[in-house]
Amino acid sequence: MTLEEKIQKDMVQAMKAKDKDKLRSLRAVKSELLLAKTDGSGKELTEADEIKMIQKMVKSRQESLDIYQKENRQDLADKEKIEIDHISAYLPEQLSEDKIAQIIDQIMEKTGASSMADMGKVMGMAQKELGGKADGKTIASIVKGRLNKG
Repeated sequence: MTLEEKIQKDMVQAMKAKDKDKLRSLRAVKSELLLAKTDGSGKELTEADEIKMIQKMVKSRQESLDIYQKENRQDLADKEKIEIDHISAYLPEQLSEDKIAQIIDQIMEKTGASSMADMGKVMGMAQKELGGKADGKTIASIVKGRLNKG
């Protein structure tokens, strides 16, 4: 079942359950999918593209949530938090920092990376291997920590 089909099925369930928050979140995902499919590039959406899109949506809402909390707008912050929870459900299981560190160590061993000059090479391979399973900030901080030790 494709992501689009899963979203459509879940939208129907949310409508039947009269879950307005979930329905709003799913409509946002469906809208992004539709925009990506009809962007004129003629390129087919891959699963990796869908994951990146959902990660971007979650990140955007997380940034809004942080702003609303700083501005003491709890009503808007709650709305963003609910959307983050609903949209995040479509992301693959996130890896623990220990598991990410193990994978990064393997990549550094393969590439022979030892200094910050190798950061781009390690990050590129790490993003490919961990795509969707780990946050980019987390990957970058672990890579920096490992390369600064070396």
